[in-house]
Amino acid sequence: MNARRHSPAAERNGPPILAELRRLLPATGSMLEIASGTGQHAAFLSEGLPGWQWQPSDHDATALPSIAAWCAGLHRVRAPVTLDVLTSHWPVPRVDAIYCANMIHIAPWACTAGLMQGAARHLTPQGLLITYGPYVEDDVPTAPSNAAFDADLRARNADWGIRRLGDVAAEAAAAGLTLRERIAMPANNLLLVWRRATP
Repeated sequence: MNARRHSPAAERNGPPILAELRRLLPATGSMLEIASGTGQHAAFLSEGLPGWQWQPSDHDATALPSIAAWCAGLHRVRAPVTLDVLTSHWPVPRVDAIYCANMIHIAPWACTAGLMQGAARHLTPQGLLITYGPYVEDDVPTAPSNAAFDADLRARNADWGIRRLGDVAAEAAAAGLTLRERIAMPANNLLLVWRRATP
């Protein structure tokens, strides 16, 4: 059986995300992907960033065969690993960038703090944490589609839900990270770029 899982959303949002990563990142580096899911982003984005070594990961061990299947034959993509952002010791070395799509709203709130703290531990001094997904912003009307998505998430799991950007930024600040860039993306999503706060 083909182990590949498929996400239509991952297929749609890959190209616009790749365009921004090419702009944001240097020509070479090492990338840790948190919550790789199906593995489609690991395969597509790594192919579009030929100077980067890619380490996919996921909290759910049952996702690893799909990630491995999508990335089979891609020599710059390492074997996927199980990674829980809530643990204090991640099974990876320091990296130049961390990419995390669609985890913050489909995980308990504590995972946001875990992500920020882990990024602060594992990023090189000039490294970037790049998160993608929907957010609620105090000064921006919430799109009806995002409001409906938030309601659906909370109905499925009371610990899930679209997060307020200010709350995410507060967790980042507590870990020593600051928001460098906010990029509006298709379908009412944001690509957020975090880096170490300037002393």
